[in-house]
Amino acid sequence: EAELLLGAPAPGGLALPSATPSASTLYAPRGVYLSDDLLAVADSGNHRILIWRGVPDGDHAAADLVLGQPNAESEGPAAAGRGPENGFHLPTGILVHQGRLFVADAWHHRILVWDRFPERSDEPPSWALGQENLSSVTPNRGRSNESNGPNAATAAVGADGLYWPYGIGIVGDVFYVTDTGNRRVLVWNGVPTEDRPADAVLGQPDFVSSDENRGAEPGPRSFRWPHAVAGADGILWVADAGDHRVLGWQGDAFFARSDRDADLALGQRDLTSASEFPYAPQSAATLRFPYGLATDGGVLAVADTANNRVLLWDHVPRGIGAAADRVVGQASFTHNGENRWQAVRRDTLCWPYGIALSRGRLAIADSGNNRVVVWRIATAESNRR
Repeated sequence: EAELLLGAPAPGGLALPSATPSASTLYAPRGVYLSDDLLAVADSGNHRILIWRGVPDGDHAAADLVLGQPNAESEGPAAAGRGPENGFHLPTGILVHQGRLFVADAWHHRILVWDRFPERSDEPPSWALGQENLSSVTPNRGRSNESNGPNAATAAVGADGLYWPYGIGIVGDVFYVTDTGNRRVLVWNGVPTEDRPADAVLGQPDFVSSDENRGAEPGPRSFRWPHAVAGADGILWVADAGDHRVLGWQGDAFFARSDRDADLALGQRDLTSASEFPYAPQSAATLRFPYGLATDGGVLAVADTANNRVLLWDHVPRGIGAAADRVVGQASFTHNGENRWQAVRRDTLCWPYGIALSRGRLAIADSGNNRVVVWRIATAESNRR
């Protein structure tokens, strides 16, 4: 069972969102960040970020800080109508690095950055990556594609624009953004300190292409919906949710070099398959819409979202199609029901999205249950401690 529940009321029935937000409620959270002294949640449905200073001691604790809204009772895109300068539209990925906060403001097509970690609620961001300023929120910086007109979905793609960015990752000194709507991962050498174009791209042949799977069948260097990125132990992992797989690049993947084949795939039997098995029993090697992933202490965790579970690999998988070692949220690897087809409980999940791992704790944005759950899990590192 989970050791901590944040958001929805106690289990036993439907976990519905509150009609009026508060500092202790969540609505369809999609992102989470966890460390020893910080827990941050992308409360996506309420268009805000909730921050706890330290991991709470008890269930349903109120957050200490609220970002993106004027107060804890306010909700709505663009700070309840105040404007995008200090408001979100469906925030997702969250990352804290060297005292700076990064948030993927997905439907505003940008990454918001606080150069100093916020100390008070409603503190505005310092700047935005992917837009000219904090007032701009158009896909791909609003550039028109001459052949299609100013259609947002076909706006001209470049190295400096974003379209539905959902995930953020830092590995060493390389910064990654899953630019989901453009079916690519953008790469910066060095963590950006100002808005600037990416240095490299994965998933597309160049910075101006954005076709799903490059306009062909899935392959070892293409994406349908890249949604999360993480890296450790010499491997860069990308959750390619739409192709029901996680791709891995080994060795010199933590560099800025464009367009290289992946070496590994989880959830599929090879690097060109994108099979989905929605009705058949699942296994330790299948995935359906994996939207989140995390690594820590030698463990790889993947949010197998449509199977309502999180899969854990106790050691970094090196082979294609490697089976997971453990499952969270289901009674066995073959089951995949929402809340196990039962009432909501401490050991069930419904559409888990973002996840975070830190020192033997696993935090899950349990989106369908409008809550975040935190589990204690054994890792080689936690066992040594």
